[in-house]
Amino acid sequence: MTVVLAGIGADTTNVGALGPLYADGRFEYVPIPEKTRATTETQTLGSWEFRYRNDCAASLTNRIHPQPVQDGETTISGDELEDWPLHHDPNFDALTYGEHRTSGYVSRLQGLESGDVVGFYAGLRREDDPESRAHRYLIGYMTVNRVDVVTPELSRDEVAEILAAHPENAHTKRARDGELYLSDKSVVLIDGCEPGGLFHGDPIRMSEYRVKPGNERPQYYLREDIREEWAVEAGGVNMMYKPAYRCTLEGESFAERVGSPGQR
Repeated sequence: MTVVLAGIGADTTNVGALGPLYADGRFEYVPIPEKTRATTETQTLGSWEFRYRNDCAASLTNRIHPQPVQDGETTISGDELEDWPLHHDPNFDALTYGEHRTSGYVSRLQGLESGDVVGFYAGLRREDDPESRAHRYLIGYMTVNRVDVVTPELSRDEVAEILAAHPENAHTKRARDGELYLSDKSVVLIDGCEPGGLFHGDPIRMSEYRVKPGNERPQYYLREDIREEWAVEAGGVNMMYKPAYRCTLEGESFAERVGSPGQR
């Protein structure tokens, strides 16, 4: 039994901004832009409404450079920006999550079993103080129900069967004819169950901003008290590139410590 903490959501590398954190502790979750228009996902930057402000995700930026479209020249802006689909991952409503990143993500997620937990952290910035320091916050989690791994070696029929078991997953929505968008990568698909969901407010700050001994510039690091309380054993302490953290804390104990999504 274990917990994996995954870095997700809009940030300066994909949207050009972070989700807002309000003075009363409420916040907005904004998924990243999709890499391609070829998806059945209906949510776009223009349709993704904020929970606590009369606005939408498109208000965070005036242009994006979707990857792998990004070539230094392609810019999505204006009406095209508002119509650009989101990579709705994780989907806290359907409790589903998919991942292909190889920097610790696939290896740590594919080992999860029913009853384990995936926690999700994102960068947030105080909405009332644009000059304030942004931080990484735990914004929700889900209890694992089912884990499947699609590898490049699987046949198209085998891939189609797995995708059919995860119909609401963002990777399923952009698959075509039984083939994943990134067919050369292994992709972990996880469906969850309760307890799980997006926090309403009071996200848990996981990062600190400091100068590490021997360095000249400050960076974001995992808080020492979080590392100890959640028994983080893998993932390093530098949080700049949203590492996947593995915790030896059992899923049920993690849920008890952070509280149910309905309580936050």
